Amino acid sequence: MNGEIITIGDELLIGQVINTNQAFIAEQLNSVGIYVEHMTTVGDNLTLILDAFTTAMSRSNVVCITGGLGPTHDDITKQALCKFFNTDFVVHQQTLNKIKALFQQRNLPLTQASADQALVPRGCTVLENPIGSAPGMLFEYHSTAEEKYLIAMPGVPFEMEKIVADSVIPFFKKKNFSSIVRHRTLKTTGISESVLSEKLGSIQEITGTDGSLTLAFLPNPFGTKLRLTVREHSIEAAEQKLSHAETLIRSKAEKYIYSSSELELEDVIGELFRKRKLTLATAESCTGGMIANRITNVSGSSEYFLRGYVTYSNISKTELLSVDENIIAEYGAVSREVAEAMASGARTNAKSDIAISTTGIAGPAGGTPEKPVGLVWIGYADREITFAMKFNLGDHRLRFKERASQAALELLRRKLSSIPIQE
Repeated sequence: MNGEIITIGDELLIGQVINTNQAFIAEQLNSVGIYVEHMTTVGDNLTLILDAFTTAMSRSNVVCITGGLGPTHDDITKQALCKFFNTDFVVHQQTLNKIKALFQQRNLPLTQASADQALVPRGCTVLENPIGSAPGMLFEYHSTAEEKYLIAMPGVPFEMEKIVADSVIPFFKKKNFSSIVRHRTLKTTGISESVLSEKLGSIQEITGTDGSLTLAFLPNPFGTKLRLTVREHSIEAAEQKLSHAETLIRSKAEKYIYSSSELELEDVIGELFRKRKLTLATAESCTGGMIANRITNVSGSSEYFLRGYVTYSNISKTELLSVDENIIAEYGAVSREVAEAMASGARTNAKSDIAISTTGIAGPAGGTPEKPVGLVWIGYADREITFAMKFNLGDHRLRFKERASQAALELLRRKLSSIPIQE
């Protein structure tokens, strides 16, 4: 079964509201074997909405719509649905009773606009909205050749998500469609998209040639995600194909892959520290506490994370990390020597097993020909070794900080996993 998502609202087109509904619905439909092939966003215009309905129903089996079900003048989705299906409105008494009770509970007079939210197109199946006033609506069309479904839901994300979870997904699960859609995402870091592509070589060797399995490269500031998508007739066949493809990818790029689940790099780091019963301290200059923030985003990080120092000024490096001011004077704050001294000082002062440090030039000002914007030294210290590595991470300040924090966490992952750090 193929699907389509239509989101309605001027606020989406002018960038006032980020459209998260599409991503949520697509993921949920995939889970029950409905592969989303199209997404459309239209404004609050009756003609455009009707055009979108016509196009979607002509090419898709399942059409999910969000937005335009509210009580204001610009909420015209129900009007469009009546026109599209050539029907009229009827009162859904259960919804009306709920709206009346809600207004009575709040000691407010019931407005006509609010009461009208209980009007639904004749012939639809009403999908209860337990956390809002506008219900969802399901329309079905069956013929000997095909079956089609249109589902309209509120645009408010938490209301839509509740209707999808309680009504839409259970409805389609019962249909037991023959096609199964499954995804698997391998998260990589420390390697560019182009170099990763070269390492993987022939994509057809990984995906095969029958078109049932695809591989997408999804780069971001932290690395590149490799998303495998398979369409098969059974869960077993789908999982077998995904596992085979993952094995091939790992045979070519294993050391760059840190997760094949929802876990982020900081989660993986946390598991490694817990497993090895080790403790960590951080000393950050240019990343401004971002590494410590990511580490403490993980529940249970207090088991292994002892202390985080943000030592932005030179004097703070000396006072809090015991970095010799003569080293700073001789080599500069952004140097191998200072990064190593920061890591060593953090480990000693925090009494941790391991410490990581960052010192660099985030920009846009402050760079020199010898030390350009984007330069960062990442230091590492444990009970046996202290060293620092040099990176150049670009001249966009925020992306620089994100990339530097990722590089520091990846260095930790490799050390804890005995993966070679240098190429």
